Amino acid sequence: MALAFPPNPPPPPPHLTNTNNGDSLSLCHHSRLLRLLNECTDMSQLKQIHAHTLRTTSTTHPHTLFLHSRILHFSSSADLRYAFRVFHQIQNPNSFAWNTLIRGCARSSELENQALLLYCKMLSQGDPMPDEFTFPFVLRACAYLFALSKGEQLHAHVVKFGFDSDVYIGNGLIHLYASCGCLDHARKVFEKMTERSIVSWNVMIDSLVGAGEFETSLKVFGQMQKLFEPDGYTMQSIINACAGLGAMYLGMWAHAYVLRKCDNAVASNLLVNSSLVDMYCKCGSLDMALQVFERMPKRDVITWNYMILGSAMHGKAVAALKCFDRMINTESCKPNSITFVGVLSACNHRGMVSKGRKFFDMMVKEYKIEPRLEHYGCLIDLLARAGFIDEALNLVSSMPMKPDAVIWRCLLDACSKQPHASIELSEEVAMQILESGGEGISSGVYVLLSRVYASASRWNDVGSIRKLMTEEGIAKEPGCSLIDIDGITHEFFAGDTSHPCSREIYHVLDALNEYSNSCMHLPDYSQAPMVN
Repeated sequence: MALAFPPNPPPPPPHLTNTNNGDSLSLCHHSRLLRLLNECTDMSQLKQIHAHTLRTTSTTHPHTLFLHSRILHFSSSADLRYAFRVFHQIQNPNSFAWNTLIRGCARSSELENQALLLYCKMLSQGDPMPDEFTFPFVLRACAYLFALSKGEQLHAHVVKFGFDSDVYIGNGLIHLYASCGCLDHARKVFEKMTERSIVSWNVMIDSLVGAGEFETSLKVFGQMQKLFEPDGYTMQSIINACAGLGAMYLGMWAHAYVLRKCDNAVASNLLVNSSLVDMYCKCGSLDMALQVFERMPKRDVITWNYMILGSAMHGKAVAALKCFDRMINTESCKPNSITFVGVLSACNHRGMVSKGRKFFDMMVKEYKIEPRLEHYGCLIDLLARAGFIDEALNLVSSMPMKPDAVIWRCLLDACSKQPHASIELSEEVAMQILESGGEGISSGVYVLLSRVYASASRWNDVGSIRKLMTEEGIAKEPGCSLIDIDGITHEFFAGDTSHPCSREIYHVLDALNEYSNSCMHLPDYSQAPMVN
């Protein structure tokens, strides 16, 4: 989600009040330096102009302050360390200089904290004071640092200085609160805004999608359409909402809207098309995802990851691995840790143990990617499902991080499916799951452990498990299915009769069941002699 920030105001123009020959010559010299700065394309040229400025101009001259402001502006987006040096050479920097350096730090992926320190230093000096161009960048730094308490103090300063009606600052506050998980605060800021731009709506919609409020985001989108035409950022968020809901028809509408109503730049936008690939995969239409993927003029690692993960999710392991091979060999796109989650998941779906080991080693040795818990989980599940429980346990013990309940549950699930699995091992794994904590895991653990006892014909222990579940009030969580019909998502639980059409649904299912049973008793004519 790209935030629109207010443009930097131009540096204050030098006061051209003197008219003698010396000042005229000085003005001509400063004009030549300014022209060179405007034509500058890299840091090497900038350093030469800066050195010439220091040698040939007076630091107290108003024209020199203007030149230093332009040098600072260029270096803040090209070399921040050099920008700091330029800033410290300026005597009594004005608000433009402070804001330029704060903006550069806020946009950096490593120096966001410096933006907050600069703001505090600017505030402590008292001259110049922060203005409406200062706060959007400091709020951005707080959002990326998840610094909620500092952001709330900034919000108080915004109100104190009388900038709470500024649209750019409002957008920054929405982004800050949403990034820190305070969606209610973000909504309050949005609702109190007296003026909203399309970016305000985009930030609010994207925040709702990020928080999983998919249906609410679509309602806000409907309100936005009455005032603004959606742009690429809007459609990307809406497509992601459709993916989260699994709303295939609504996602197709969003796709059609992009093609018909948006300009070619949006229709060919990398992020929009990547979101479409992800949406179609999550909605179950791998063919449509592949069509969008193949028609994309450009793809990045995120696009490839969506296609690999989508293929793996649908059990198309061979297609996922072919996509990975094409990614690294044909397109020469470097994979990242998420890529290997998809590749290992694909191997897991098809039980490709040797390939799973190979790709795990490739990730570590060839691409120098440090395995995360998800990678270990995929490989452990793959090994355990294939019956290599001892190897899976050895991998668990060698992990640099503590295994979570999901990994232990994979091992217990594998033990429950092995006819001669160790009862003691299964009990130990079950204990590890219960000790790891987490909501909603108890019922699954007891069910899997009862299967282990049942496979060993220890029926008394099976009965004890079921009795314990009854006494503790632990019920097996029902399965759940979702289906999208005419843009409406219907949710069904096992044994559920709350749906208004449940009577008709069960009537149809019973009829289908009877038909299926009758087909099972039809005579087999496959071996009958052919009649000429």
